[in-house]
Amino acid sequence: METRLLEYFVTVASERNVTAAAGRLFAAQSTVSAGLASLERDLGVRLFERSTKSVRLTAAGEALLPYARTLLADVDALRGVASESGTGVRGLVRIGTFAGLRVLDLPEVLARLRHSHPLIDVRVTVSATGSLGLFDDLDRDRLDLALTALPAASGAVSRPLASFPYVAVLPETHPLAPDDRPIALAELAGDDWIDVLPGFGNRVQLDGELARRGVARHVMAEVGELAAVPEYVAAGLGVAVIPDVVPTSGCRVRPVADDLPPWTVSLTVGPAAVHRRHVQAVVEAIHAPH
Repeated sequence: METRLLEYFVTVASERNVTAAAGRLFAAQSTVSAGLASLERDLGVRLFERSTKSVRLTAAGEALLPYARTLLADVDALRGVASESGTGVRGLVRIGTFAGLRVLDLPEVLARLRHSHPLIDVRVTVSATGSLGLFDDLDRDRLDLALTALPAASGAVSRPLASFPYVAVLPETHPLAPDDRPIALAELAGDDWIDVLPGFGNRVQLDGELARRGVARHVMAEVGELAAVPEYVAAGLGVAVIPDVVPTSGCRVRPVADDLPPWTVSLTVGPAAVHRRHVQAVVEAIHAPH
């Protein structure tokens, strides 16, 4: 069995589209389709249900996908050990992070990594769709590592980096601004709200907590960076409940009376990248005490 056919299988399963997978593999669509057909004949099962617009895994495909990923990871590790035996760990690590938020001093980490592993290159990208988008990119093997703020899924492995409590952020002119007591979510239900976009971890978490308490709200402005939320609040456009991790100048900040779980940021390794030696080297550098 050719490993290239397994690559076709795993990539098409990630992209859910043969054309998109072919583009990622730098192969012709006909080549990928023929390779999948060859693999299905070899295995004696259908791997995908195909339509004109997309493909989806069959039950057999779902069962075989983890094994295909493991086999490819083992082959990648074999090649890596062979090539690194005389030169050291090498490879490209793709890291996803949040926009406008510095929970981790990534430049400092990468500077240390450069001294210990000079042959590892990194590509850092910012997610426009928050933790849900980052998990999707990890699952589709578009990223190796990501900072995430939701529980890991789909075989990804997470380890917490830091946790932050939620706080209420009010304009200076808000009626509750002079009050030092903790503020309940229900007390802000009648206000306009500022929040990040749907899919961001803190938005997903807060929406869930509001729903559990039966608190409805009107979000009048959604922004693409957590750090930008207090700027809109300071301008008097609304209130916010956000993790206490960004500057809040021009606002009044109050504790939240409700028992909200903290906003926890984790380093998450994608399911396809767990056994990659160069990825593990970056993980160790990030978690190393300094």
